[in-house]
Formats: sequence, C-alpha cells, structure tokens
Amino acid sequence: MTNLSNPIIEKSFAIIDNIIGKHHLTEEEYNIVRRIIHTTADFDFLHLLQCSPNVIKSSIELLKAKTPIVTDVSMIKEGIRNMVKKTHDNDIIVAVKQAKEAKEGQTLTETGLLQCCEKYPNAIYVIGNAPTALIALCKQYELKKINPSLVIGAPVGFVSVLESKAYLAKLDIPQIQIIGNKGGSTVASAIVNALLIMSSN
Repeated sequence: MTNLSNPIIEKSFAIIDNIIGKHHLTEEEYNIVRRIIHTTADFDFLHLLQCSPNVIKSSIELLKAKTPIVTDVSMIKEGIRNMVKKTHDNDIIVAVKQAKEAKEGQTLTETGLLQCCEKYPNAIYVIGNAPTALIALCKQYELKKINPSLVIGAPVGFVSVLESKAYLAKLDIPQIQIIGNKGGSTVASAIVNALLIMSSN
C-alpha cells in the first residue's frame, strides 16, 4: 500500500490496533473502521460499519476510474480534498452549493442533491450530514432516475436519520453505511479517505 499517512497517524493506528486486538472484520473493512476511530476516538464504530457484498473492491476501482464524488455538504469535500488530490484527482461536487435556494418543502441540501442526480446519475454519493438528501437520493433510485455507482450513507443525528439509513439498506445499491444514529461529515470523510488510500496500490 502506498504510504499516504504520517508518523502521528501511524502511531495512533498502532494504539488503536492494540486496544482492539482480535476483531470480526476483513482487512479492508478494518482499514475503514480504524480510520473512523482515529478521526472520532469512538470505538463503537467497530460494530457500526455495514457494507454490501464486494463493495470495497468495487469502490476502489471506481475511484481509480476517476468517478465523480458528490457530497452533501462542504465539510466532506474539505475532509477528502487533499487525499483525492494525492491519488486520482476525482471531481468533487458539493450538493448544497448547487442550489441558490431550497424548493418548497425541501431543504437546501435536498434541492441541490436532486440537481446533482440529474447531472451525475452514476456518481459516488457521500452523505454525512443530511438525511433528507439521502432519502431524496433513494427515491430517485426507486424512480429509476439515477443509478449511483456507490452510496456512502453516514448522516448523524435523530430526525430522519434511522429512517434514511433503513431506506438505503433495503435498496440494491452498492453501499457503505454507518448503522444507528452515529455518523457525520468527519466519519464520511474518513470512509472515503480509507478507500482512496486502499486504491493507491
């Protein structure tokens, strides 16, 4: 694996490995979880990662192919921008920045996300903040208006979060998600960065 890390991160990883010891995850899954734990200092994430079959391998190929990455909010773009630049230089599009104002009955992020669905129907979608955007994305898939290459579903909070993740889980979309109420932009960024590092082989 190409070394895209630094000594402090490697030392942190060693501490995390020592605390966790034996675990149930594959090597690739653990690479993702370890980076999330490094970002959050929350070991609960060892049990919260849920991946559809073969999704990590396919995600790596998507990143190598420079598939565009659509994020719900700017914080994720900031969190992955450096690693994207060092690896495959994929385009990063922020959904909330695509809409000047929210349409009636929608959040601004949801309105922007729907615009992205029209422009980038096969993109990688990374949702770390807005469950409304994840629900809108799932609806667009059911309407056969989009066919995302990958969805990373990690919104955080209490309103509509569990519902949005359950919706995603029942769909036949390649997906990586954080089950439960936990998640967030930093977690979503950590997932993408872990995939980028694995794709740099």
